[in-house]
Amino acid sequence: MILLFTDFGAAGPYVGQMRAVLSRAVPDVPAVELMSDAPAFDAKASAYLLAAFAQLMMPGDVCVAVVDPGVGGTRDALVLKADGCWFVGPDNGLLAITARHAKEVRWWRIDWRPKTLSASFHGRDLFAPVASRLVKGEKLPGELLEDGATVGGDWPDDLAEIIYLDHFGNDMTGLRANVLCEDTRLKVSGRELVRARTFSDVPDGTAFWYENANGLAEVAVNGRSADKALALAVGNAVWVC
Repeated sequence: MILLFTDFGAAGPYVGQMRAVLSRAVPDVPAVELMSDAPAFDAKASAYLLAAFAQLMMPGDVCVAVVDPGVGGTRDALVLKADGCWFVGPDNGLLAITARHAKEVRWWRIDWRPKTLSASFHGRDLFAPVASRLVKGEKLPGELLEDGATVGGDWPDDLAEIIYLDHFGNDMTGLRANVLCEDTRLKVSGRELVRARTFSDVPDGTAFWYENANGLAEVAVNGRSADKALALAVGNAVWVC
C-alpha cells in the first residue's frame, strides 16, 4: 500500500496529481490518503502526527510525506526505512520523529532527479516517482547516510503543543498518552484538565483529555468544540501537571 500524508488539503489538484502519477507507475497498488490536511507549512507539528499514524503501516508499505515549505530550495530529499516501512519526503524534520520511535532505521539521500522537475511540486515530480520505485523493488536512487544526521534530530520525543484540530474541534497534542501517568493533568488556556477514558465518561460540556485512537493525548469537550470552548490553535503550549 502507498499512503499519502500531506498538507495539500482535500480540495484542489495536488493530491489528485500525485495519485495519478502513482496509479500510472504501479496500477495494482492502492494509494490511500492517510492525511491531506496536516498543519500547513508546519513540518514540526506534522512530524508528531506522522509518527502516530505510522503505527497503521505494515512492513513493505510506502508513505509519501509532503509538508514542504522549503520545496525547491536547498533542503535534501530523503528515504527512510523504519521497521520495514518506507517513507519518502523532505529533509525538514518531517520524518524525524517516525525514525526516533522505530527500532531499526536506515536513511538515504535521494540524488536522482527526473527529466522534468517543477520548482514547487516535488510531491508529484520527485517523491511519488521514488515511492513507485520502492514499491516495484527497484534500486534506491540515492546515497545511504551512514551517520543518519537529519533535520529534527534535536527535537523532543514528545511535543507539548497542540498539533492538530480535527473536524469536531478536538485538539491533538504531540504527547504520547502512554508516557503520561493516569492522574496526569494537562493545562491549556489556563485550565487544568483531568484524564478520562472517553467522552461519555464526563458530563456534557466538560473539558478533559484522553488517549485518542492513535495513541496521542487529545483535548476535548464532551458535545462541544474544544478549540472554540478553550480558544485553542495549533502551536498553543500544553503544560503537563
